Amino acid sequence: MSVLRTLPARPLGRNGPLVPRLGLGLMGLSGQYGYSAPETERLRFLDEAYERGQWFWDTADKYGDSEDIVGKWFIENPEKRKDIFLATKFGIKYTDAAPGYTIDSSPEYCRTCIESSLKRLGLPFVDLYFVHRLDKVTPIEKTMEMMLALKNAGKIKNIGLSECSAESLRRAHAIHPITCVEIEYSLFCTEIESPHRNLLETARELGVAIVAYSPLANGILAGSIYKIAETPGDKRKVLPWLQEGNLEKNVAIIDQIAEIARAKNATLPQLALAWLLAQGDDIFPIPGSSKIDRLESNLESLSVSLSREEEAHMRQLAQGVAGDRFQNLTGYSFGDTPALEE
Repeated sequence: MSVLRTLPARPLGRNGPLVPRLGLGLMGLSGQYGYSAPETERLRFLDEAYERGQWFWDTADKYGDSEDIVGKWFIENPEKRKDIFLATKFGIKYTDAAPGYTIDSSPEYCRTCIESSLKRLGLPFVDLYFVHRLDKVTPIEKTMEMMLALKNAGKIKNIGLSECSAESLRRAHAIHPITCVEIEYSLFCTEIESPHRNLLETARELGVAIVAYSPLANGILAGSIYKIAETPGDKRKVLPWLQEGNLEKNVAIIDQIAEIARAKNATLPQLALAWLLAQGDDIFPIPGSSKIDRLESNLESLSVSLSREEEAHMRQLAQGVAGDRFQNLTGYSFGDTPALEE
């Protein structure tokens, strides 16, 4: 279908598969932030995403019934499977005990999870399989041995890591080339760039692409900062950026960025995505959405250009952001793993 090739695309990593510069995060499709739309509405959203040429889809076994919905869409549209570059993930287990989850990146759990995901999706393979989090117990080499075995068995086509350290990426890449790292990256969250983390520099040295999750800072850079903070039941209310003492400072920053957007006849989220795209052709933002108008707006960011001065000015404004990224509070950000015993 020709429409599928209309979005700007780049190789996902050195010698990697060609995918759109802007992907589609499907966590919100399952109501992870609160309200979940009826199944028919969600299937229709996937229809519309496909028709608009959005064919890089990112989900996970942790995202509620997201894999089930995608699987039902493939049942209804079997001829379109070949057009979709589908990524999913394993490694986060739901539990009844606080904080409600555990991390398991063991080889055994990896094998169990891929079989479960493929069953929900109704597919023989996925195009990209991520280790969602590293459990700090399993040496990354052990996890990679299983991922490589799954690739050799034809169950996965490409291997990715999420929220890994630079050292874990380097060790994993030594076992088998990593296609991409999925990490939080936005105008409000640039920790990937820091010399302390050294992750972006390491990825570029190895030819590993960056898939940027939460590119709109969990919706804050979509202009929803007060709505999130004031909506009962919105799980994003725990974000440090929204806490008392931080909220007002961050609203002031967003207001200034919004002024830049208006001067360019763009929206705030379009400008925020354009800023991230301007960081390099190896950066692939995956904004989440479950509404067609928001999807269309996000895709229009591909046409928004920034001068070096505008990019630098936005970066300078964002340096005043108050509050840490939420993932740093979980204990599993930029995850390391123990050394492999001889």
